[in-house]
Amino acid sequence: MNAIRKKIIVDERGNPREVIISWSQFCAMSEALGLDLDEKAKLDLRAARRDLKRGKTTAFKPLSAT
Repeated sequence: MNAIRKKIIVDERGNPREVIISWSQFCAMSEALGLDLDEKAKLDLRAARRDLKRGKTTAFKPLSAT
């Protein structure tokens, strides 16, 4: 995603209040931020975070293995 094409809605004083973006950009941003994950994926990520914090790294693969 290079640039966000948007329309900015302002109030009577010229202060920005809302932004309108295309659906495809919204979907791309949601995916990039992980907002499109289902509940199982969210639970798996939380469990992985807990494991990492506790030093349990046996389930993790090095990036070079992917």
